[in-house]
Amino acid sequence: MPAIHNTILNSRIGLLEIRGTKDTVMSILFVDRETAGEKRSTPYLEYCADQLKQYFEGVRQEFDLNLITEGTEFQKKVWNSLLKIPYGSIETYLGQSKNLGHTSAVRAVAAANSRNKIPIIIPCHRVVGSDGKLTGYSGGLWRKKWLIQHERKICGFENQLELLP
Repeated sequence: MPAIHNTILNSRIGLLEIRGTKDTVMSILFVDRETAGEKRSTPYLEYCADQLKQYFEGVRQEFDLNLITEGTEFQKKVWNSLLKIPYGSIETYLGQSKNLGHTSAVRAVAAANSRNKIPIIIPCHRVVGSDGKLTGYSGGLWRKKWLIQHERKICGFENQLELLP
């Protein structure tokens, strides 16, 4: 197994720990403080951090990174479908299920989204409940709301979505 490296990015929504190998991204974690221990970054993880900085500055809307996703085939299919939701848009879990051809698998799709280890880059924050209500997000609902509103503002949507907490 290749060595796992990490770097910390101080973003507009708190500290993000980016983990990966010398040439891939494996996870992004929301952390409260820099973890104790040695930081072992790589140029590639710094490249990822730079792309995330550009995202938060409103300059970048898509990422160009090598990702490693570990999960079932169904989970990977769900995560790939997240990459198709346009920047600044939202989708419901039901809509995502329909797009995948699994209309009756709404809960399974939601569960797969919750296991996404590369949030922001694989944009699970763009999926909301059928009633527009914000539901589950690894970084907390306030971050999910911030990410959606950030993207919509950059896209020029003057009327911010009324997102229910």
